[in-house]
Amino acid sequence: MRKYELMVILPIEEDQHKEGRERLLSDLAGAGAEIEKTDEIGERDLAYEIKKRTRGRYALFTINIAPSAITNLDRVFKLNANLVKYLFVRKDD
Repeated sequence: MRKYELMVILPIEEDQHKEGRERLLSDLAGAGAEIEKTDEIGERDLAYEIKKRTRGRYALFTINIAPSAITNLDRVFKLNANLVKYLFVRKDD
């Protein structure tokens, strides 16, 4: 298991935000990820338009997960319509 930071941008609409966050957490749990820390950064303007959106809610997760599971999560996150953008970054110990 390695430590990663996962930055996600979710929609600002409450129903889409809630649904996207719940699906994100269930996908992480399904992949065997341990969520160490969650930081809700809040609503911000996007640097450029993504999926016809100019604002989003940012969240930063610190997770422990097997490196082989990242590829599968990447595929699953692409299917989540309520996830505007995401990025995995390996955190050095």
